Order: sequence, then structure tokens, then C-alpha cells
Amino acid sequence: MKTAVVNGQEISHEAVHFELDRLVRFYMSHGMTLDEVKKNMPKLEEKALEQAIGAKLLLDESMRLALTVTAADIDAEVARVVTQVGGKENYDKALAAQGISDATFRKELEKGVKVNMLVNQACAHVSDPTEDEVEAFYKAHEAEYVEPHEVLCQHILHKDFDTIKAIRERIVAGGDFAKEAEAHSECPSGKSGGSLGWFGRGMMVPEFDKAAFEMKKGEVSSIVQTQFGYHIIYKADERGGKKQDLVDVHDQIKDLLRHEARGRAMDAYVADLRAKASIEYKEVAHAHAHGHDCGCGHHHH
Repeated sequence: MKTAVVNGQEISHEAVHFELDRLVRFYMSHGMTLDEVKKNMPKLEEKALEQAIGAKLLLDESMRLALTVTAADIDAEVARVVTQVGGKENYDKALAAQGISDATFRKELEKGVKVNMLVNQACAHVSDPTEDEVEAFYKAHEAEYVEPHEVLCQHILHKDFDTIKAIRERIVAGGDFAKEAEAHSECPSGKSGGSLGWFGRGMMVPEFDKAAFEMKKGEVSSIVQTQFGYHIIYKADERGGKKQDLVDVHDQIKDLLRHEARGRAMDAYVADLRAKASIEYKEVAHAHAHGHDCGCGHHHH
């Protein structure tokens, strides 16, 4: 694990871990598996360190510029945190648990507010994407803009093949699917007639997913085997799968393009700060190696 000394101050392990944690969460929410995360850990650790250096440079610059933060700015930020944690009581508890006072926390928040002000200054010259740019992006990615295809299903699960076969025969002969699910399903959903609600592709195990999306509406499936046992599925309804027009996704594309443009402006701004800074890298012994093997992934399972 490497760390860095920026303008004479060492980047803390916590700062690098904070960035690493964010990266891991980001990649996992975009489909990276835990195994891939582990395999790419050296690269992710390097990227996290670079981001921590960038964050430190921005913080130092925002302090140097003596940006004025008003009490109202801090109040707004506190209010946002209070809402995030679910109310004032939780906020007080969280502070007490960390052993910090409201005043100390406000001082910390002030740093964040200053950095945000600096970011806004650095991006002030970035103009909003034009309608032509939004349209061009839509045209280039038109095939990707489809309403998510979702299905509404009920299912019955049983470990024993003969049992599920008999249940299926009763249903096909006119039996009530929901009643059979309540009486015999070994899935918690049995209590509510086997209902799984609406779900999109990739949310269920592959064999189940394939069957549910390939069936016709109103059909009862043949017996489907998964790691959980044997299933029969009833498909009540489906929706989505339609192409989305520019009108549907206009704001989403505009936000994305704005975000990307601001990202490029920030990269340039941070690169400029880096050029003026003194940055030395140093190897650190794995003092507390327990967390590093999976990049603090222990709470992502």
C-alpha cells in the first residue's frame, strides 16, 4: 500500500480508505463482482490514492483562498445531513457515538462547503450542454434507451420433485395458484400467494430469470430447477421494453453531459494544482493488513 506526502503533509490511511470504499461501492453498483474487485485491488488502491491526493489539494487550495462561508451555508449542510440520517435524534446519537460535538462537526462540514465552493468556481466557465449536443448523444446511444422490461410473477418452490410435479398438475387442472403457494411453497413469498412483485432482468437466478422472461403472460411454467430447488412460475403481467423517445430521457442526458463536462474541468483544475504542488510517494508497511485484502469489502457482501 502506497501513500503520499503532499506539500509536506502525509495523506492519512483513512483518507485513502474513504476513497477506496467509495470506488468499490461505485464499481459494485455498476455490476463489478467481488472477485473482480479483489483482482483489480492494486489498481483500485492506486486510483484511491490519486483521488485522495486530489481531495487534499482542493482542500488546501480552498483554505488558501480564504473563501467566506456563512452560518446559513453550514446550517443548510447540517440540515442535509440530518435528513440523510433520518432526523435530529439520529444525528445527535451519531455524533455522540463518534464522540464529537456539534461544533466540531460543523467545523468539518465547513471544509466540505469550502471545497464545494471551489469546485463551483473551477467549473463556472462550463456552459450547459446545448440541445444539439443532447440530441446528438441520444442519436448515438438510441439503442440503449429502452424502458426496463419487467415481469409480474408468482412462484411456488419445493425441494422435492414429486411434490412440485403434483402441485403443478393440480394447478394446470384448474387449481388456485395462490392457495397452493400458501399451503406448500418453501419460499417466504408463499405467505402472500407466491407473489414476487415486479422485477427486471438479472434480479433472479439465471434459470428462473430466463423462464420468467421467455414465458407468455398468463402461462404456468414447466418445472424450473435452480440452486434453491424446483419452481413453478405463473406470469401475471409484463411491462416496459418500449423504446424511449428523446423527450423521455432529455433531462437525464443533459445531467450526464453536464456532469461529464464538470468532471473534465475539475480534472484540468486538479492537474494544474498538482503541477504546482510537491508530491512524494512512499511505501507503507501493511500495519493493519486485515482490511486491505478485499479493500474493506467486508460490508459489501
